[in-house]
Amino acid sequence: MSGPNGEPHVPVGGAGGNGDEEEEEEEDGDSFGEEEYAAINSMMDQINSCLDHLEEKNDYLHACLKELLESNRQTRLEFQQQSEQQNMEADVQGSQPPV
Repeated sequence: MSGPNGEPHVPVGGAGGNGDEEEEEEEDGDSFGEEEYAAINSMMDQINSCLDHLEEKNDYLHACLKELLESNRQTRLEFQQQSEQQNMEADVQGSQPPV
């Protein structure tokens, strides 16, 4: 069983008592151990699910960033080509003698 925060509830064992109570506590301890393992397994499944979800988001963001970088490269190349073309046109116009 789990507590209000999803943490397993660990009962506090009392000291003393007769042998029968100790035997019952051991039996309860065994069944509680199984419940505790089941709770831990459940929590680990939830953590694994969360990690899978985070990995998917990370992969998506990585793909988006690669796409953005490629787009920025293309835009930068286009600006460089336009700038070079304008510089060449300015040089050609500047080298022509006035009419």
